[in-house]
Amino acid sequence: MFTALKTRFRIWLFRPKIESGTITLTQRRIFILPTRQGLALGLVLVLMLLGDINYNLSLGYVLTFLLAMMAVMSMLHAFRNLAHLKIRAGRGEAVFSGETAHFIFHFRNPGALDRYQLSLRHDNGNTISFDVPAREDIEVAFPVSATQRGWLKPGQLTLHTEFPLGLFHAWSYLHFDTRCLVYPKPMTDAPLPPSDAPDGAGKRSIAGDDDFSGLRNYVAGDALPRIAWKAYAREQGLQVKQFSTLVGEELWLDIADAPDRNDEDKLSRMTRWVLDAEAQGLRYGLHLPDGDVPPGNGTAQRDECLRRIALFDLPQQVQS
Repeated sequence: MFTALKTRFRIWLFRPKIESGTITLTQRRIFILPTRQGLALGLVLVLMLLGDINYNLSLGYVLTFLLAMMAVMSMLHAFRNLAHLKIRAGRGEAVFSGETAHFIFHFRNPGALDRYQLSLRHDNGNTISFDVPAREDIEVAFPVSATQRGWLKPGQLTLHTEFPLGLFHAWSYLHFDTRCLVYPKPMTDAPLPPSDAPDGAGKRSIAGDDDFSGLRNYVAGDALPRIAWKAYAREQGLQVKQFSTLVGEELWLDIADAPDRNDEDKLSRMTRWVLDAEAQGLRYGLHLPDGDVPPGNGTAQRDECLRRIALFDLPQQVQS
């Protein structure tokens, strides 16, 4: 509850907005507060100053103000470590549900001094640290867990540093208009559906569950029911039965053909169908209640089918 209130207060106070293109960290975007170590040093300096005044210690004054000047310089260096950095968001590659998406951010340091100990943090705790050399560009891949299908956005990120002495915490908020697509997690065992074409009419055999097609050597992880025990008894080694299915060269993948009970399992099965059909070089189309994807093959066909599956039956504002 405290974390939620803290987040709402921060949003109200700083009013972050979603941005696109390249942003430059000016003084209006950078905030600085002392860390716990900085506050502790401040308390020590106050006590030292009181002792110097009470005992009239000349060298004590020198040491106290020397440490105070060091703290002030630390604050200036913390600010300089972020100032004038140029940042833009790159493209996030599509992933499957359950995987980790990586959002690319480009950092450019136009100055003559290196930027050390920078960290990019999300409210969920994900943090990545990096340095930006002088007059160079670097790419930072920020990980975000993809837990459900649809569009995934990184949300608001915090770029911060405590360089050089850890006495001051300087930070700036980043909220880019970037996203990546999350496909449903493919079902592990989902043979392709048969084609509607007549037997022998433009069909070919692919891996499936219908007809026995031969034996192959056992590989760790193969299902035990498919082991050819009779061949093993004849001392022919450990072999596994292979089955095939006749499918047409042009295959329609229809959500109505998925035997699963709920839509998410159906979409997971269809994701597997698309991947397998593409891997086997078939021409395939997609049929969903909200529209069809004409038959084709290749990377563009696969990506379009997976995109339609990922966004199926989601609210319009989520799809766009």
